[in-house]
Amino acid sequence: MTTTHTLDIAGGRLHYEVRGSGATPLLVMGSPMAAAFFAPLAEALAEHYTVVTHDPRGISGSVLDDPAQDSTPELRADDVAALMDALGADSADVFGSSGGAVTGLALVARHPQRVRTLVAHEAPLLELLPDAAEQRAAVDDIVETFHREGMDAAFATFMAQAGFTGATQGPPVEPSEQMAADSRRFFAHEIRGTTRYVPDIAALKAAPGRIVVGVGAESGGTSPYRTSEALAGLLGTTPAVFPGDHGGFIGHPEEFAEVLRKVLSG
Repeated sequence: MTTTHTLDIAGGRLHYEVRGSGATPLLVMGSPMAAAFFAPLAEALAEHYTVVTHDPRGISGSVLDDPAQDSTPELRADDVAALMDALGADSADVFGSSGGAVTGLALVARHPQRVRTLVAHEAPLLELLPDAAEQRAAVDDIVETFHREGMDAAFATFMAQAGFTGATQGPPVEPSEQMAADSRRFFAHEIRGTTRYVPDIAALKAAPGRIVVGVGAESGGTSPYRTSEALAGLLGTTPAVFPGDHGGFIGHPEEFAEVLRKVLSG
């Protein structure tokens, strides 16, 4: 059974969903991906965990008082901490994919006692790459393309520059009105803050919880794969390999959940 809830956060309201009744709370998150994208994965995990998914601030059901406010990993991390307070959870396991993995890293840095294990799946931390200046310029080009030519052109540029070739990375051919709105917000108010986030490696290493970097088995050559390798190197760990590509949890939810359970129990 899935229950839906609304939580007041700084500057807005957060939509979240709860599945399962396991003793261990597991927060599953993306950014800009809304909770709906993680529903199959959450269902596959609900037998073992109390799985909590949410729409990131400004996305889908999580509305902001100021729609023009930029979304940063720090703001999103504080939202997750507030969500844990609402759940009555002093700590939790966290799975974050893409921008959600960046949120998770910010959560560990800002609220280290709240995270037992963070699985950071393909965080697009472009500042960790040796060609960071070029990557930064590429993101600027995506944003400028969005403002100049619109969402479809921006997505095409985004996919090409990130090295994505699979069908799980962008909206469908005819996105819903809500998905289109979420995509517009991503390009206008989120992509820069997420990709330019620089994790506090010293704080991450000092945190009491465990951090596991995840990569997709089919993601080689993409920028999130490269950034994940860089992050794992800085943390002195070896990445865990998950099924599929950057959106493997969409295409292979059952297999993905099985690997995630093993990683969390490790």
